[in-house]
Amino acid sequence: MDIDNIIELLFSIAPAAIVGAVAYYFFKQHVENENSRRRFLLQKDLQKESFPLRLQAYERISLFLERIAPSKLLTRVQPTSSNKTDYESLLIATIEQELEHNLSQQIYVSDQCWSITLAAKNATIQLIRKAAMQESTDTANKLREVVLTELIDKPAPSKAALAYIKEEVSDIW
Repeated sequence: MDIDNIIELLFSIAPAAIVGAVAYYFFKQHVENENSRRRFLLQKDLQKESFPLRLQAYERISLFLERIAPSKLLTRVQPTSSNKTDYESLLIATIEQELEHNLSQQIYVSDQCWSITLAAKNATIQLIRKAAMQESTDTANKLREVVLTELIDKPAPSKAALAYIKEEVSDIW
């Protein structure tokens, strides 16, 4: 076999190799596009199913924040005795119980939203504890009065969290 035969063989194989490489490239691109399309359709279907669950989670967290708002909490949870410590414990236990009923909602909302919700809960508990520690607070009814008076000057902690939730929900529309 001489050099001319080798060159002739290369020239006859070259077009087949080029066609094979181009076919491989286009086939690879087609497979990648199909995978992307399938992934997109799957994600679209999952979003269609999860969107109502996410909205429901925001609704439940909003309801939680409304229920722990001191003005509503104090009117809903009546003192069982005139002891301020018992009433303080009852209010805090009610808030904690409300949170326990809504713990699963954190998987449907953003981490920041959940953190703000927990911060509102903690700030509400802190408000109640701070009011109970005042020397002028000696009965359960006085505790209610002090907490409500405190809220005249500033908004309830849950109000800021509710505003954040409304903003976050409007962003997902």
